[in-house]
Amino acid sequence: QVQLVESGGGLVQAGGSLRLSCAASGRTFSSYGMGWFRQAPGKERGFVAAIGWGGGTTYYADSVKGRFTISRDNAKNTVYLQMNSLKPEDTGVYYCAAARQRYGSSQDVHYDYWGQGTQVTVSS
Repeated sequence: QVQLVESGGGLVQAGGSLRLSCAASGRTFSSYGMGWFRQAPGKERGFVAAIGWGGGTTYYADSVKGRFTISRDNAKNTVYLQMNSLKPEDTGVYYCAAARQRYGSSQDVHYDYWGQGTQVTVSS
């Protein structure tokens, strides 16, 4: 069982930056692929970024490439999402997820555990 707790969300102006963190419980964190998804108001949850168990493999949605960076610290059981050059369309609830599939995935059906989410609001 893995429990995930996100933090770092908030209100920021367009062009600003935020760093989200996701702290995981459990001793097997380093064997999980991790991902970030987001859900904007009135829209379905969508993929943002994913990272493999060792941190060497990363995936990004086209809409965030070059602006967001996913990373992980297995010693701290934490995965991060650094978000730069934020746009109003980045607004939404950001969810952290863990997958037994070690290399990560862009598909939410591949994830086994989810956090409660953290709100990110980008004002224009």
